Amino acid sequence: MIEKAAAFIAQRDPAHAERKLLLVLGSGWGEAAKELLEEEGSLSYGEIPGFPVSTVNGHAGRLLWGRLEGAPLYCMQGRFHYYEGYEPEVLAMPLRVFRKLGTAGVLLTNAAGGIREDMGPGDLMLIRDHINLMGMNPLRGENAAAYGPRFPDMTAAWDRDWRNRLRQLGEDRRVGLTEGVYLAVSGPSFETPAEIRAFASLGADAVGMSTVPECLVARHAGMRVAGLSCITNAAAGLGGCELSHEEVASTAASAKGRIVRLLQRAVPELSRTLHDHAA
Repeated sequence: MIEKAAAFIAQRDPAHAERKLLLVLGSGWGEAAKELLEEEGSLSYGEIPGFPVSTVNGHAGRLLWGRLEGAPLYCMQGRFHYYEGYEPEVLAMPLRVFRKLGTAGVLLTNAAGGIREDMGPGDLMLIRDHINLMGMNPLRGENAAAYGPRFPDMTAAWDRDWRNRLRQLGEDRRVGLTEGVYLAVSGPSFETPAEIRAFASLGADAVGMSTVPECLVARHAGMRVAGLSCITNAAAGLGGCELSHEEVASTAASAKGRIVRLLQRAVPELSRTLHDHAA
């Protein structure tokens, strides 16, 4: 199915070999990126053979390709989650499709609950590291040796050079980008206050229900990875109000200006590093 999906996309996008960067858009990031993208083509996920389909509000479920500030890229407008009922190996498929197409790096974005006291709704966090408490790993089962080793090293899962570049861009664009550790849970229920206290004691700065599976699969396949979280709410027990998906979407939308300013510079910069390496 990976071969079929990659061939299907390549047939519709003759310039696929140019697109070394994949941008995965989480809740609240889709419209900002769509505003910047000079679109050259698109497909709904349902059109791509074997591709999963997004079922969550705010995830458009479309693959876009084109240029952002001149940089060629693929853009997943919406992602897939373990809580939607997909098996771990299904979550691995899309990243392997893009690796097959020649993509060498991925910028992952999401909406997350803030745990650290100095981060509030609307802030943007650069992912420095992660903690996987999802109870699953998409690399489980027979190893896909064509993509990577049985036991991939995750010491530097989040590319240090890319983090340094994004941190500097955040300063240059006055975005107010902070760094932190992202903790992933399976969802779909929001966390309890006791769980948030436990996560804080583990060193987590933000919590969400995605992103880590994609990082694991991408690193297994030798891709460079960076991640950005939009802090959309204080995590359970910290904000004094009931949590909802509507609040998450609303807060992410309010951060659109900062998201646009950051992506406007981040995508061309990361894409350039991939093309320089390929050359």
